[in-house]
Amino acid sequence: MEFAFNRPLTADDSYQNFANFGAISMQSLIDWKPYGWVSLGGIFGASARYFLSRIITRFTDAAFPYGTLLINVTGSLVLGFFLIWTTERVLVDQKWKLLVAIGFCGSYTTFSSYAFETMSYFEQGHWTLFASNILANNVLCLGAVLVGAMIARAI
Repeated sequence: MEFAFNRPLTADDSYQNFANFGAISMQSLIDWKPYGWVSLGGIFGASARYFLSRIITRFTDAAFPYGTLLINVTGSLVLGFFLIWTTERVLVDQKWKLLVAIGFCGSYTTFSSYAFETMSYFEQGHWTLFASNILANNVLCLGAVLVGAMIARAI
């Protein structure tokens, strides 16, 4: 019955803000714009990943996941470059970090595919491919982040 005690004592014929409807608005609880930037980046990242993996599959041996490896390395390079460049070299709006680092790189890189492909090699007993995939992805992706950071610091 709390609503009965909070009524104004005088008549008010102005319209209430029906978006709030007497409570805290959803917009004040959650700022929706960052989700839009992340989603937009995700669309471009996922599309680039699909496009690139299709091209790589046509020109490489299907026994080793070269597409996943190349996507992980290039995504690591882009992420390393972008984060260092935007934190140490230039001042950018936060929306670009949401768009590129979280949205694009998050949907472009394929760690889940890497993990699944590596586990498949393990289950099938392909020990050389199993070890090669782990070493190649980890060493090359960590190296790509370092190279991206070095490029960002050099310019």
